[in-house]
Amino acid sequence: MAKGKKGDGGTIVIKRIEEAGHGHHGGAWKVAYADFVTAMMAFFLLMWLLNATTEQQRRGLADYFNPSNPMSSNASGVGLPFGGSTPHSQGQMASDTGAIRVERGHRPTNPDQDDEEFEEQSPPTQRRQGPAGDVEDPQRMVARSADGPPAGEHRRAGHAEPRDSDAARMTDMVLRAELARREQVAMEETASALREAVRQDPGTADLARQVQVEVTPEGLRIQLIDADGRPMFALGSADPNERTRALIRVVAQAAQRLPNPIQVTGHTDATPFRGGGARGNWELSAERANAARRLLLEAGVADARIRGVAGSADRDLHIPDQPTAAGNRRVAITLLRQQGPAR
Repeated sequence: MAKGKKGDGGTIVIKRIEEAGHGHHGGAWKVAYADFVTAMMAFFLLMWLLNATTEQQRRGLADYFNPSNPMSSNASGVGLPFGGSTPHSQGQMASDTGAIRVERGHRPTNPDQDDEEFEEQSPPTQRRQGPAGDVEDPQRMVARSADGPPAGEHRRAGHAEPRDSDAARMTDMVLRAELARREQVAMEETASALREAVRQDPGTADLARQVQVEVTPEGLRIQLIDADGRPMFALGSADPNERTRALIRVVAQAAQRLPNPIQVTGHTDATPFRGGGARGNWELSAERANAARRLLLEAGVADARIRGVAGSADRDLHIPDQPTAAGNRRVAITLLRQQGPAR
């Protein structure tokens, strides 16, 4: 440094310090900030989950993050299978974890002895004599094998129980009786409806007296009977007239009210055919019954319901004391019972 002139003040020393660049402080604060942001995100996510989920869903999430170990349900307390034992435990695992069960047998066995020697050493069983029994009476044995209590013995009142077969038989009888009663009621209602239909129909009102409707043990029988001057068929023929066709149409409508099978039977009087020959009352009665069957089918009755068609000639007269009367000539249409007559 240059020296100053004389007379100037003190010496001025100028010191210049050259500073280098600032040193690097590191990135630890970035890690801390990242952890803070992650924690805040987890916190807000937890708040959202608590508000957006149900109780059942929250329980499922809790079970997912806190799984239970079903193999550690014993008293080991370490959460390990096999009671907390490992292959490195002292002793064998079977001896550490197994349980010894002692069972009392009938008699101890000795593996060093043979079976024959063991049987010889076992004490023999003593035979006990019981009281002598009485000789069985054959009559008493028969009484015991038969149904019911033995002879001389009676069940106490209130303790007798019906047998299953008897209860089933009684139930079946009650059911059949009820079905027969219902069938009887249905037939009676159908008979009343048929009588009313014949009287109300203009084409059959004047023939009401020639229609006999009755409920018999065989079933609902409907008879179309000839009258003097008003035959159902032409004399000696199986051709029905218009009145007969109208009557059978009304009968068919009534028969459709019931599902019962149908039997058609033709009857004649005792007047023999003139001139004899092969044709007689048997053929005529059967032909008239078959003609009535065809009219029933034309009126809507199913063919499967026809049980039979027969001719009885003059063997079942409607007026027995007048064999040649017109009332003996008739066609009987019977709706047969399915359950038997009601009692």
